[in-house]
Amino acid sequence: MTFISWTLGLLVSGTVVIAVPDGFPRTGNGLWYKEPGEIWATQYLPIGNGYLGAMVNGNPISDRLQLNIESLWSGGPFANSSYNGGNHQDSESGYLATQLAKIRNAIFTTINGREIKGDVKPLQSSNDGYGSYSGIGYLNINHTASGEVTEYARWLDMDRALLNTVWKEPSSSFKRTYFCSNPTQACTVHTVSSAPGGYSATYSFSSLDGLPKRNITCLDDTTLQLRGHVGPPGMLYELLAKIQKSGPGGGTAKCTIDSITGDAQLVVNGTTEAWVTWVGGTEYSMDAGDAAHGYSFKGPDPHLGLVSLLKKASLQRASAALEAHVTDYHNALGGFSLDIGQEFDGTKTTAELMDEYQTDTGNPYIEWLLFNFARYMLVESTRSYLPANLQGKWARDAKARWDSDYHANINLQMNYWIAEMTNLKVTSSLRDSDYHANINLQMNYWIAEMTNLKVTSSLWDYMEKAWAPRGVVPAKVLYNITRGWLVHDELNIFCHSGMKNYSAKSTNYREAPAWMMMHVYDHLDYTNDIAWWKRQGWPLLKGVTQFWLDYLIEDKHFNDSTLVANPCNSPGSDKAGRSLKDTLVANPCNSPELEPTTFGCANSQQILWQLFESVEKGFDASGDTDTAFLEEVQAKKVKLDKGIKIGSFGQLQGYVISNFKPPTDNNQGIPDLTRDQVLKAAEVSLISRGNGTGPDGDAGWAKVWRAACWAQLQNSTAFYHQLTYAIERNFASNLWSLYNASEPDPTFQIDANMGYSAAVMNALIQAPDTSSLSDTLRVTLLPALPAAWKSGSIKGARIRGGMSLNLGWSNGKVTSANFSVDHTVRHERHVEVWYDGKLVGEFSAASGLKKYLVF
Repeated sequence: MTFISWTLGLLVSGTVVIAVPDGFPRTGNGLWYKEPGEIWATQYLPIGNGYLGAMVNGNPISDRLQLNIESLWSGGPFANSSYNGGNHQDSESGYLATQLAKIRNAIFTTINGREIKGDVKPLQSSNDGYGSYSGIGYLNINHTASGEVTEYARWLDMDRALLNTVWKEPSSSFKRTYFCSNPTQACTVHTVSSAPGGYSATYSFSSLDGLPKRNITCLDDTTLQLRGHVGPPGMLYELLAKIQKSGPGGGTAKCTIDSITGDAQLVVNGTTEAWVTWVGGTEYSMDAGDAAHGYSFKGPDPHLGLVSLLKKASLQRASAALEAHVTDYHNALGGFSLDIGQEFDGTKTTAELMDEYQTDTGNPYIEWLLFNFARYMLVESTRSYLPANLQGKWARDAKARWDSDYHANINLQMNYWIAEMTNLKVTSSLRDSDYHANINLQMNYWIAEMTNLKVTSSLWDYMEKAWAPRGVVPAKVLYNITRGWLVHDELNIFCHSGMKNYSAKSTNYREAPAWMMMHVYDHLDYTNDIAWWKRQGWPLLKGVTQFWLDYLIEDKHFNDSTLVANPCNSPGSDKAGRSLKDTLVANPCNSPELEPTTFGCANSQQILWQLFESVEKGFDASGDTDTAFLEEVQAKKVKLDKGIKIGSFGQLQGYVISNFKPPTDNNQGIPDLTRDQVLKAAEVSLISRGNGTGPDGDAGWAKVWRAACWAQLQNSTAFYHQLTYAIERNFASNLWSLYNASEPDPTFQIDANMGYSAAVMNALIQAPDTSSLSDTLRVTLLPALPAAWKSGSIKGARIRGGMSLNLGWSNGKVTSANFSVDHTVRHERHVEVWYDGKLVGEFSAASGLKKYLVF
């Protein structure tokens, strides 16, 4: 029976499911559908455990599970032993120093402080060997139905991290359950028939287009083995899949050779229940990513380790493995919960609800589901060896869009925004997508701290073991700096730390690691984990800071001795109206993926100001005795341009030079600005960025970022408009965010999913960082609550300083706010609680304190 005829048969059946199936979570916390998925990016559903990922279509007749191993990459030293992370040779350092000096001088001496597009080209190097995160192929489950398939349903249970499919045939009813367990590092697909001996099927691996031929053999009577390389040559990878059976009716389950293809397959005949458990790995090792190992990133053949993993995972029955998985998942969620007054409509599928969704009108239930879906995917994609990339751990092709790498100029950051604040928990990474260190990487992790999702261990390990070791190379060779390290904004798992040979606007963003240090410091600020800070956090922060201490240069355009970034790129400001003082700027610099290349970019200067503040706040807890380093940071911070200026039409300027004109505009300098003036200028700038329909502005991540900004400005109407606009335009029926939803085969980009939840939290609770630990920590309750969320609650939210918050509201008004302080705090913060523009409470956050506010 073909997929199409099966689907049509289901649609005309008189027993089509008309309400949520039995077993769907009573909370409504799940996605459900009446038909299998057809399109990977919009209809398949994800499962994972960090190490492995799978996208499932749920077709009873021809089930396709698209598989991923988190460390499977093409390129790098596995394809070319001379791969050097995109860096120049040591012998070129003299030439590069001369070129950098020329670029800086040209920027300072041009009348408008701007160099031409492509001015950093002499600093760029080859992209050869960069590679791409790659899928593996498919696990196919072929089953011959006994007749018409009816009463079909599939659903993703986000209360238990289980994917389920149910259907009926004339001979039996069936239920299939899929899950990936983090404790066992294995995935399982389990099928049970209501009729004894009523289930038969074939399980086989199929190749991915673009990958070389692989070997598929029987490792033993019940175990299927797939071994291959990403390219000739390329990284070695392996999958092992074991079939087991039980229940009345007997039957057989074994590994056999397909007489047509010559490949091995798993065949089950006449069983009541059967399950296949699979594990996978590669020869990649981040522990071999340093100079001592020749940056080889090469570990042992994965085979013996996989055999051991599979043996342990197979010792327990599927039911026991499932129970352990659910327990682990509940622990990872950390006890956080959100209620925004959502009402579950069990008569409509998720796809139907998404089809009906409209901008501004919204639907709190869909908005609540999307929040929980982000937390689900972050847990399922990060508790492993590598952090979540542009697609989490779910990439279909051998050559992924943007290489599914790490963009650390917003995307990676967004992935982790939700982790701490929503109390997600995870242990240290145990084992092993391209990574952009601009806004993309940050988006992945925005909510990590506030929801206490402790899913950040793999992120810290990746920066420590991949970024830092190879980051010393461009620091020394490209920038003639012997202290500290840096990487640019597009990164693979082999740490391509050089400046990629693309357009100047999108590859020379050296502020990426400095931006990521905000996440490093935030982890300390939320958790007070001083042992981690001494071991890992502080060394990362110090290394990045050391580079910038030497990269900053005195402003030779205005000749006022300010320290600036040069070259840089950023979206407006001149220094007119500012008191002249010794300051430092970055030169060259640029805003993430924007032109021109100039100096003193607002983005650069603001990030560096926060970087230096993090050093000041974190030094005492570090155990570091290098007081000379701290004194140098403090001395240069005094001279550092803050990067906050207001332009001629009231906007926050992106550049030191106002609109690239001579300094004649009546701009307001730092000494003249109040907090309200800066916030108003930020609003003007945000409006000028448009509504998300301009060139390269239609992506989901951009709309979600704008929503988060409107929430920060406490504009609930603009926040909800951007949030609902993003949902209607960029989110698919499976709730995945799409870069361009109008494409027939659209690209999934996970950062909007992750950043979405952070934007929601920013509308409900705000407790921004302070310049020093002695400054008052200001907590604002419901700063941008939409009218659609008139009643609700939050339990277990995390606040800076090691605090938790339970918050309730009804009819748009706060009813209660209960704070509890951890027993271990590194500084007793003074806290003010604000609501509706008024101070409603204050306290000193002493160890173990509980503070209850009733309204």
